Amino acid sequence: MISIQRIEEIIKKFSSVKIAVIGDMMLDEYLIGKVNRISPEAPVPIVNIEKERFVLGGASNVANNLTSLEGKVFVYGVIGNDANGEKFVKELENKDVNSDGIVKDGTRPTIIKSRVLSQGQQLLRLDWEKDTDISEEIQNQLLENFEKNIENIDAVLLSDYNKGLLTKHLSKKVIEIAKKHNKRIMVDPKPQNFKNYVGATSMTPNRKEILDYFGMKKFTSEEQIAEKMAQLKDELKLDSVVLTRSEEGVSLFKTKHKRIPTVAREVYDVTGAGDTFISTFLLSICAGADLYEAGVIANMASGIVVAKIGTATATQDEILEFYKDNDNILKKI
Repeated sequence: MISIQRIEEIIKKFSSVKIAVIGDMMLDEYLIGKVNRISPEAPVPIVNIEKERFVLGGASNVANNLTSLEGKVFVYGVIGNDANGEKFVKELENKDVNSDGIVKDGTRPTIIKSRVLSQGQQLLRLDWEKDTDISEEIQNQLLENFEKNIENIDAVLLSDYNKGLLTKHLSKKVIEIAKKHNKRIMVDPKPQNFKNYVGATSMTPNRKEILDYFGMKKFTSEEQIAEKMAQLKDELKLDSVVLTRSEEGVSLFKTKHKRIPTVAREVYDVTGAGDTFISTFLLSICAGADLYEAGVIANMASGIVVAKIGTATATQDEILEFYKDNDNILKKI
């Protein structure tokens, strides 16, 4: 059980926490309009665009979540030398995110995912991206930017969308630098890259990612989940594993398995819920929470964003309000 007083004690410290986010930076574009007719050229709807909106996506959505919770954020990633890159930096500035660690690469575009919507329905998504590994030169620039600022941060969050930023070499060097300076390293991984993160402090795969890593179709019991989390922890030399399980809540493993059930709530959109979870979890740990406390707080934050449409974030006030609305359930967890 975690009390409202303890939650307040933890989250009010978020504003003093400084996090470095390293990963695949993206822009999410929403083109919103009306469909009045079908195209005479092909059997597709014609959308008259009425509104365009840009929001931070990918690893930069993690940064957005951290700042929404009043954490201080430094981002390290790659954008193209293009107009979308300028829009991206402007969005970072609007969110008060430090972008000094961003490197421009003229050989690849700024990653942008454009969604066309009408009457609340997504009709189409267009992706501009290049997902090959970034060059050795760009990797070295990122590492230099990161290392010179290492004393100004409390923890590192590696956000892997498998778009070429977190190469094996870059990931290994970031972990080495962070450990040398006694900084926590939390990883939101992709299964094909799990082994790039040997020696990190903690990893937060979702259910599908850990199943894919072990070549499994499904879990058959809570005991099997605990066994695989322990195996992952040992194989990658982690301090802990945090498994997000969608409607089944969250599993924690350090020396033993602990499950935190989810609090039932209407789900509208799961976009970015994992980013919200890992952001809130790491802030909570840095603010003095233990694994269980951080898991409960992060689970509440995720419950808030899935009730919103599109890429969304949670705030400190929303977390406190969520607890008050569900305290009869949360007190039993």
